Amino acid sequence: MAKRTASAKKQARAGARRAIRNRSTKSEVKTMITKARVGLRAGGGDAAESTVEAIRALDRAAAKRILHRNNAARRKSRLARRLAKVGAAGATPSGAAAQPGGRADKGKKASSSASSSPAKKK
Repeated sequence: MAKRTASAKKQARAGARRAIRNRSTKSEVKTMITKARVGLRAGGGDAAESTVEAIRALDRAAAKRILHRNNAARRKSRLARRLAKVGAAGATPSGAAAQPGGRADKGKKASSSASSSPAKKK
């Protein structure tokens, strides 16, 4: 059995407190994502709003490092794709559908001009 200093014991207690707090936040985020998916599947008017709330919760969890930023980005992307699919099939509120997928065309102009300027090497 390894010796544990007082500071290591205190850090273990603090880690246990953080784990409990993080677990509740993760559970809350998962619940919001599930509600958003069910709402999108049902196609109700509240679907876009619940999706935006779930995306905000994912952003908050990633900012607090409860979820890894790539994990949050992947989940947000999946929700945004489902929202776009529902938006294409039916009517959605005008402002809500634009927010999750609003960054789709950002940077297209810069990448097309950058690809034509480099000279060929032989």
